Amino acid sequence: MIWLGRPAAQERDVLAAAGWDVRVIEEPRGARIGLRGGDRVATLLDLRHADEAWSAAMLDLLAPHSDLPLVILGDADMPPRGCLLQLREPLDLVQIQRLAKIVDGDTRPSAGNGIDCLVGSSTAMLAVHANLHKFAPVELPVLVTGETGTGKELAARALHEMSSRRGRPFIAVNCGALPASLVQAELFGHEKGAFTGAAARRIGLFEAADGGTIFLDEIGDLPLDAQTNLLRVLQEGTIERVGSHHSIHIDVRVVAATHVDLEEAIAHGRFRQDLFYRLDVLRLHMPPLRERGADVELLARHFLAQFREQHRVRARGFDASGRRQMHSHRWPGNVRELMNRVRRAAVVSESELIDAQALQLGEGVATGADALGEVRIHAEREAILATLRDSGFNVSECARRLRVSRVTVYRLCKKHQLELEALRL
Repeated sequence: MIWLGRPAAQERDVLAAAGWDVRVIEEPRGARIGLRGGDRVATLLDLRHADEAWSAAMLDLLAPHSDLPLVILGDADMPPRGCLLQLREPLDLVQIQRLAKIVDGDTRPSAGNGIDCLVGSSTAMLAVHANLHKFAPVELPVLVTGETGTGKELAARALHEMSSRRGRPFIAVNCGALPASLVQAELFGHEKGAFTGAAARRIGLFEAADGGTIFLDEIGDLPLDAQTNLLRVLQEGTIERVGSHHSIHIDVRVVAATHVDLEEAIAHGRFRQDLFYRLDVLRLHMPPLRERGADVELLARHFLAQFREQHRVRARGFDASGRRQMHSHRWPGNVRELMNRVRRAAVVSESELIDAQALQLGEGVATGADALGEVRIHAEREAILATLRDSGFNVSECARRLRVSRVTVYRLCKKHQLELEALRL
């Protein structure tokens, strides 16, 4: 983006979040416009504090480059010839994304689609968007950090969709949900007869992700022996199936995530320091919801609109008491908690505007880590039970629907004391 004028810091942040680099030209005298091959370039003429002489000189500077898309920021009774778009204050992502579509002619695959799900215009989220644009085209590992529920998997998916690997597999793995005895086989595959129950060769999750991206969520829960093999994958780009000594080359980008302090885990001997350095090449931090200001209400409206598209509910917005409660709540469960609160409130609300009572975020409502953990355990049990019923208690079909392994289904049944034979009766 060639900005003719002087952008504010917030405007630079908005452009960076949309993937634009900014070159500023404040005075036309002696200035030159140089272009590099392959650049996506637009020119923004900032008329907010401009006089006629300055504007005329800037247009003269642009005259030899009539092929450059031109937009203006501010009021103009007579927009310059060739002006494609007139932007208004405050400059935001919506306007810049519209500009990108015009510049691209809406013909090329949009790299912005990946971050559409990461709703937010706070300073913290603009920084996330900017880093996604920087990291996506670079073939290096990314470590995504942040509290539970901040959207780490959404960020990993965005990195994949914005990269040259889009269209290839994206495989998400919850390392904490893998049975310790079968981690190696799940990740790297196994040969027939490698262990009791290995009746046939099976490719692992890394092989399945070949050419694409593998997302290792809760990487801090990975056992040490699996950490050693993961280190070899990152160093050499090869894997070995359990029961085989034959190396298989794979082309996989690794994105890992954690909500725990890996440096502390290293100090206690639970995580390999050399693996940490391999994973922590590019770091993307997902901010907690309590640090995102007005994004809370923006996200709430977004989740409500999504829910209304799928379900017939009366609720269409939030009243003053509901908005106040959303802004005062600490959101220990972050964006995931907000989404679930909005969905519940949309169902129980008796009026078109959701109030504080429907949101149930005040005193007497279970909050904090312990209560949130209980909610998660209950939700996990209900999810596995409902999926088992819907699949006719077929474990393989249940695993397919939940996108986990059959071993994980059995482990969850044991965890939640669900007796399959009794349930089938």
